[in-house]
Amino acid sequence: MIMLKEKFLTLIGKYSEDKVYNLECWDEIEKKYSSKSRHYHNLEHIENMLEELNKIESKVDNLDCLLFAIFYHDIIYISTKSDNEHQSALVFEKRISKTSFDKIEECMSQIQATKDHKMSSDNDTNILLDLDLSVLGKSQEEYIKYSKAIRKEYSIYPDFMYEKGRTKVLKSMYEFDFIYKTDLFRKEYETQAKRNLLFELNLLN
Repeated sequence: MIMLKEKFLTLIGKYSEDKVYNLECWDEIEKKYSSKSRHYHNLEHIENMLEELNKIESKVDNLDCLLFAIFYHDIIYISTKSDNEHQSALVFEKRISKTSFDKIEECMSQIQATKDHKMSSDNDTNILLDLDLSVLGKSQEEYIKYSKAIRKEYSIYPDFMYEKGRTKVLKSMYEFDFIYKTDLFRKEYETQAKRNLLFELNLLN
């Protein structure tokens, strides 16, 4: 996780000279994403998003804003709650408003957009959404690993409840005209993502 820590500290360091505070912000991120209840929405998820970002970085309008959104979009993740994205945006606001970063509202909007994953008029928001869902378009083996990790995060629910809720989520994504909002991710992952969603839906029903 050294690379993640260095990347975040470099990012926040552009807007805050208070190294103790910057480290405090990182420690909070590391602690939240390393919670034992997290089997998918963890630091590895952030790493994967940053790796995927390399493919499309040249298309990003405000890289620092997008990077903050990546680090903070799942900082609050409680499987029994439905307002995680909003709460994550509030944590971001509380922390980063103490720095000189001036795109707080834009970044909060990006974070909150990860709730419904709908096409946005904002280019960077669409990129964030594609990064967040890139796992859907990976190999079936990787997808199965991901779906098992999600089930563990919802282990509080019995199978019949989980299967009903998961089916609803997957169907809603499957019925999107396109899962991915950007041409690059659509070309690379759309076909496999639809295949993977259908695969899991068939297992659930």
